[in-house]
Amino acid sequence: MSDEAVIASLRKMGLIGGDEPVQLAPLTGGVSSDIHLVETPSRRFCIKRALARLKVAAVWQAPLGRNAAEAAWMREVSNWLPRSVPKVLGEDKDLGLFAMAFLPPEHNPIWKHELLAERVDMPFAARVGHDLAVIHASSARDPGIAARFANDATFVPIRIEPYLLATGRAHPDLAPRFEAIAQATLANKKALVHGDVSPKNILCGEEGPVFLDAECACHGDPAFDLAFCLNHLLLKGARKGVGREAYRHAFVALVEAYRSGIDWEEPAMLESRAAALLPALFLARVDGKSPVEYLTADEEREAVRRFAIPLVAAPSTDLLSIVDSWTHP
Repeated sequence: MSDEAVIASLRKMGLIGGDEPVQLAPLTGGVSSDIHLVETPSRRFCIKRALARLKVAAVWQAPLGRNAAEAAWMREVSNWLPRSVPKVLGEDKDLGLFAMAFLPPEHNPIWKHELLAERVDMPFAARVGHDLAVIHASSARDPGIAARFANDATFVPIRIEPYLLATGRAHPDLAPRFEAIAQATLANKKALVHGDVSPKNILCGEEGPVFLDAECACHGDPAFDLAFCLNHLLLKGARKGVGREAYRHAFVALVEAYRSGIDWEEPAMLESRAAALLPALFLARVDGKSPVEYLTADEEREAVRRFAIPLVAAPSTDLLSIVDSWTHP
């Protein structure tokens, strides 16, 4: 898409003046979208446009409508936790882009960068768990969420297929287990799910966590969000020479804060589904379509496989027992 088309769209949305000079600068980020910083003499904001093919080695395509789902998720969450999402400033569904507030990185560091640097803040992890539970609980009480976020057509190709089914193909003996986990995830539609609650999509804002990149947003299983986030706390400790204890403390803080907010179903039922998902997602980040970039050594990836494979085959029902086994093998 040309810069001229984007600028014309922004003028139509009223975000920039008719004769105001504009600069567009690409921002680094995930693999699924183009993100630009828009600067004029009077303001700065971001625009985001979804890509049809994601920027990974494997062929991974996804519906473009996920851009609208992300903007809708942000608007929805702003009703419950306005500090936890960037403000949506405008949207052009025909071009598949939306504009949102720019949050300066010097005041909003990315949680992933903090964790990779071994700056592990347990209270912040607890805030992530608390806020995630607020989003799930608030949405579970809204009967209109199911219709407004009936987005399985996006969630399946961008989450179920590349993370679960593709990893099952890489481990044929476990394929039936991955298929069963996928089916259970799709069957338990209880709340508004973000779908990509990764530390790379969480800013350490001045007032608490700020969630980004809700392209996979759907009415679905909240256990997926919980497991998806906890998975990254395990993965950070899979790096050679890195201690696991601090990540364990963050894991426990997040789980305990999240548990305290579960009021839409029996907590043990949700935890059981999350505990089945967790090792499957752990294995997916070395053998699925989107391996994490920081596990570069064979021994690191093998450690993940040795731990995850038995738990995929015979899942636990207790999240804390999983992190304890990983931390103290």
